Amino acid sequence: MHVLPDSFDMLWSDCLKEKPWHEFPFSGLVAMFSAIITMMVDSLATSIYTKKCRTGVIPESSHAGGDQEMGAVNFGHFHGHHHAETKTESKESQLVRYRVVAMVLELGIVVHSVVIGLGMGASNNTCTIRGLIAALCFHQMFEGMGLGGCILQAEYKFLKKAIMVFFFSVTTPFGIALGIAMSTTYTENSPSALITVGLLNASSAGLLIYMALVDLLSTDFMSPRLQGSIKLQLKSYVAVFLGAGGMSLMAKWA
Repeated sequence: MHVLPDSFDMLWSDCLKEKPWHEFPFSGLVAMFSAIITMMVDSLATSIYTKKCRTGVIPESSHAGGDQEMGAVNFGHFHGHHHAETKTESKESQLVRYRVVAMVLELGIVVHSVVIGLGMGASNNTCTIRGLIAALCFHQMFEGMGLGGCILQAEYKFLKKAIMVFFFSVTTPFGIALGIAMSTTYTENSPSALITVGLLNASSAGLLIYMALVDLLSTDFMSPRLQGSIKLQLKSYVAVFLGAGGMSLMAKWA
């Protein structure tokens, strides 16, 4: 709600040259390519993790040359073994998916948090900062809840969980500290600052839109649990609209 419009405002600013910034919507282009690149990273990471975690599965043909006189017993054993393997593979593939989603989401939130912190730390308007702090606290809290749920689903070991939580916790303060350090030389309306922050905002918007729609909402709403209950789906949609509305209100201050 606020990242992509901010990018359009920055890259269409009167402080930038007419050519090429006012002749082409670079924000939309960067957001689109960011979403496509995120999909590419998502797909490649899933393939790599799947190959890495895949265990050897005994091919079905290896059971064909067994004792024909014991066919009924062998078939029963194979049937049960096949179902167990199928369940194990399904659980492993789901776990791989959760881990890829958690890593890509962490990357997107880290970049987004640094950009937000940078803008807040470099701001000299005290009236704007007060509202921004309140909005930022709610914003980071809800992002942290979403990321925390993904990390729990990924079933990482304690050390990896701690590292991911640490990076999420320090990126916004790091951005604020960097913005304060650069406040003497950083000018919000300078061409270099407008172009840099505008392009970063557009890339963050594309990444977060892809993650929200494809890896989070779509995955949950297409899961067997929600697909098996229309009532639960409707309740979930109401919760999504309320959450989106609440976050949209915060865009007024963020």
